[in-house]
Amino acid sequence: MLLAAPDCLTSLRYKPTFLFPRGSRSKSVSRTRTRRRLCKATLITNSESFEVGRLFGSYGFMNITSYSGFQSGTDIEYSSRDLSRLGVQDVGEGTVKIRLYEGRVSQGSLRGMPVYPGQRAGGKEADMMAANELNAHSFLQSSSKGICQNLLILVGGFETKTGEQWLAFRNDGKYSAADYAKVMSEKVSKNLVLGEQMSWNQFEQVQRIKRRRDFVIKLLQGAMRGLSFLHEHDRLHQSLGPSSIVLNTIIERDAAYLVPRLRDLAFSVDISYSCLEEGPSTLSEGLWRRASAAGALTLMEKRAFGIADDIYEAGLLFAYLAFVPFCEAGIMDSLSLQRLLESTFQLDLEATREYCLADDRLLDAVKFLDVGDGAGWELLQAMLSPDFRKRPIAEAVINHRFMTGAIL
Repeated sequence: MLLAAPDCLTSLRYKPTFLFPRGSRSKSVSRTRTRRRLCKATLITNSESFEVGRLFGSYGFMNITSYSGFQSGTDIEYSSRDLSRLGVQDVGEGTVKIRLYEGRVSQGSLRGMPVYPGQRAGGKEADMMAANELNAHSFLQSSSKGICQNLLILVGGFETKTGEQWLAFRNDGKYSAADYAKVMSEKVSKNLVLGEQMSWNQFEQVQRIKRRRDFVIKLLQGAMRGLSFLHEHDRLHQSLGPSSIVLNTIIERDAAYLVPRLRDLAFSVDISYSCLEEGPSTLSEGLWRRASAAGALTLMEKRAFGIADDIYEAGLLFAYLAFVPFCEAGIMDSLSLQRLLESTFQLDLEATREYCLADDRLLDAVKFLDVGDGAGWELLQAMLSPDFRKRPIAEAVINHRFMTGAIL
């Protein structure tokens, strides 16, 4: 059920089995439900208050049944057999399909009303995901610090007679960071086709690259501020990727007005100590399995591992935005880049740079990360450190010299 009591929500704690399409984490489902009382933001829960518009998209999840990732620690050695297993994944299509509609309430408009199929069509997983996303947004929007401008705002939700779960979000943009990267890479390809027609104006080419760098930095700053807000409120995102960031513009000349906002909190995890003390049923089984393998055994260590796990995902997002918008279409995608970093170069960013430097198609991305005497590579190496204890917190990432934009 989505609808809440007047003053509180019933939280459904679960362990998800699905991944967003970037496919970097394994998540499993628990049938156990734990009831908790949470303060509720003011949400619209009457279905008659909404007018549903046209369908404009959909997205689903990938179910990864086997994945071998890096364990943290300075004393761990990997054999060639171990490294080969890093690229082996059994990937299947998830059972939950989410549709997106435009819509409106009595005042204003909405874009992006995710529709979870409900228990009849999507099983208990769909109900759990919808309830978790509702509760996560409601909790965060009730913060005494106010609403974070880098999180998508939930307006309300309702359940239909057929069991579908509808969530309504404020219209803060129709594009994602993945859309931006795709459009920019296609522009790179188009400019290469034009060839000499573009090369006469060197000043414009320099300005175009500068605008792209500024836009990407602004995008990353907003995403990290949203993630920092989550962590300050004891919440993990656990699904961070280019499709999880909504943009109000993808026009690089309008970077000054860009406001990135995080969405997709269906897999968000509560890491408050009270929840951690309840036992492993309150968190993702995959998350705790990786935490134990990394030596995180106490509550404090597990909490630190969870935060570091989000930072690792943010590092992969950083790498994606540092490469894809600067390369021609088809040269680099999220999975190829992740394999390059994890499997081929074992998270050695210096070796990765040498490899990319030898490929002319990747030079603009290398030059971007080279700014400030390699400040981009420095930050990326820290965020993707195999040892979770060495990864920076979100606030430290925001304040890094590469992220401040002062060196661009």
